[in-house]
Amino acid sequence: MPTVIHRRVAACREGRDPTCLGRMASGWAVMGDPQVLRGYCLLLPDPLPPHLNDMDLAHRTQFLVDMAALGDVVLAVTGAVRVNYAMYGNLAPALHAHVFPRYADEPEFAQTGHPWVYDWSSAPAFDVEAHGSLLAALQHALLNKNFVKFS
Repeated sequence: MPTVIHRRVAACREGRDPTCLGRMASGWAVMGDPQVLRGYCLLLPDPLPPHLNDMDLAHRTQFLVDMAALGDVVLAVTGAVRVNYAMYGNLAPALHAHVFPRYADEPEFAQTGHPWVYDWSSAPAFDVEAHGSLLAALQHALLNKNFVKFS
């Protein structure tokens, strides 16, 4: 059964995902929807395995290198103080990595917690008008470092 991750990968392949930052060596860099933290992104491997452990060493290594590279760009563009990374796959059993910028001015209750302490239902949905300049800045930084390509 296709998951939301499968549908997002298909949308990226077809050029229909407005959150898509570009194609990295291992998959697709996209902005998160919702934007629970400004600049929240994901890395979606393509092809899409169920788990990291299902990848051979070369593909696994490339995915993790791309995840860190996406984190480098998120950190630089957003001015965050750090980046948190997460891979679960429990709700959507398809490999994907969350890349969360963390900020010094986050509420006290969230500063030492994981991003799921936030109310995701009230987080702003990705919107091209609201988030387009951030998307463009992330794309520009990824392109400048030769981390992404556009077909």
